[in-house]
Amino acid sequence: MSDIDTVSIKQWKGKTVWITGASSGIGRCLSVKLANLGATVIISARRQDRLHEIASQAPQYILPLAADIADSGARTDIQQRLADRVEAIDVLIMSAGVVEYENELDLDADRYRRVFDVNFLGLVNSVAIAMPLLNRSKHKPYIVGITSLSVLVGFPRAEAYGASKAAADYFLKSLRMDLPADQFDLSIVRPGFVKTPMTSVNDFPMPFLISAEAAAERIVRGMNKRKMFVNFPWRFTFLLKCFSHLPYLWYKLLAPRMRRHKTQKTVDSSRV
Repeated sequence: MSDIDTVSIKQWKGKTVWITGASSGIGRCLSVKLANLGATVIISARRQDRLHEIASQAPQYILPLAADIADSGARTDIQQRLADRVEAIDVLIMSAGVVEYENELDLDADRYRRVFDVNFLGLVNSVAIAMPLLNRSKHKPYIVGITSLSVLVGFPRAEAYGASKAAADYFLKSLRMDLPADQFDLSIVRPGFVKTPMTSVNDFPMPFLISAEAAAERIVRGMNKRKMFVNFPWRFTFLLKCFSHLPYLWYKLLAPRMRRHKTQKTVDSSRV
């Protein structure tokens, strides 16, 4: 057993974790990995059949709880169903996410509402739902939100997605300031391109693309240290941070070459 595995088991064995957006992609991989490390993992998404399929891989550790975290009216119901299953939550991991692109720049308000309902308001709802159970933790409770490296610069066609992730990123940074530092830990995870159902229909090059399994491994390593920011892959992070400080190079020279206006279907990775 490697030193990393030993550290991970010590960090996660006996912990209770609630993961949203767990039916596919990063959320699914995190669910299985943390269960294998000895955590009790409550997995949520809309599709109950997919949740049960994941839970069947480790039924003694993975508990399915179908929920639509974008539905603010369901907060009380979800909270009660969580409380019926566990006495406390030690770690909240929010990986639910959707993407819809601005192919024709028609600025359809309904598109923005759909994306924000999941990527931003779903995250707010998740924190509100989990907070009473986090406060019951016998350990130092831990909140983890997955945003995106896209918050560093603007990307073509990503007006709705990028804005929702930027809102989520800012919310988490402000939340970290308002939560007592001696009582809570909070991490913001910013992945680059990860091979998931959500990115499988992208019709543009995705530099430094990594698998969902590799992404989950990097996230767990970052969570083991409770780092404030878990950005990956590092080369893409470095480039985008450089471009964020060199806006002329990005917005005048590079970004225009990335513009596309193709009709593209969308995939909802967390709500299937």
